[in-house]
Amino acid sequence: MTGWTADEMMTVAAARALRDGARCFVGIGRPSTAANLARRTHAPDLVLIYESGTIGAKPARLPLSIGDGVLADTADAVVPVPEIFNYWLQPGRIDVGFLGAAQIDRYGNINTTVIGDDYHDPAVRLPGAGGAPEIAASCREVIVIVKHSPRTFVERVDFVTSVGYGTGPDDRAKLGLTGRGPVLVITDLGLLEPDPRTAELTLTQLHPGVDAARAAEATGWPLAVAPSLRVTPDPSPAELAALRLLERQD
Repeated sequence: MTGWTADEMMTVAAARALRDGARCFVGIGRPSTAANLARRTHAPDLVLIYESGTIGAKPARLPLSIGDGVLADTADAVVPVPEIFNYWLQPGRIDVGFLGAAQIDRYGNINTTVIGDDYHDPAVRLPGAGGAPEIAASCREVIVIVKHSPRTFVERVDFVTSVGYGTGPDDRAKLGLTGRGPVLVITDLGLLEPDPRTAELTLTQLHPGVDAARAAEATGWPLAVAPSLRVTPDPSPAELAALRLLERQD
């Protein structure tokens, strides 16, 4: 029995992946929770950038959306949305993009648009792209945080909203995408990283109490597993306290 939940472990692991001083383009939801947790723990100088044009936001609570006034009220600067994309994002001035996903495939391609084969008559119409395609294309690197299930980890996404590695390691260069792409996928079971040779997502780390068989069962393709799997350190009391306080203020 642990003193934390799988969601808390996932969020803490995601926060740990953000280095102090980095410029981070944050998506709403769990990416925002993890980024704000990082700023309250080991990365006080993490620069949070939201799509609405806020740079260096320091919200005292989790924002409800990119338009939440707490972001503008606490930001170092607020600039027009086109400037965020044209000046900051596209030239590669943002270190890490932090994204969620409705579906993700073995090459890190993300779908947040539709579930189903027919775009015009889908089984589910999702919120859509927002700034995610540009984030995935141009940030120096991308981190994805998502729950691990066969419904989410699919052989091939129904719609490519944001390109990961396309169909293999050469596709980003062929498409002219300047960022490295997804370097880490963090789930409630463990961590996946792209294989340096094939770019296929590979299980490299498991959270405490999880085994590789469970991760494989939750993946919609034959999951590659690193020869030597690491184990995620348990959340510290300080990390848990900061996270729970943050979520209570939401």
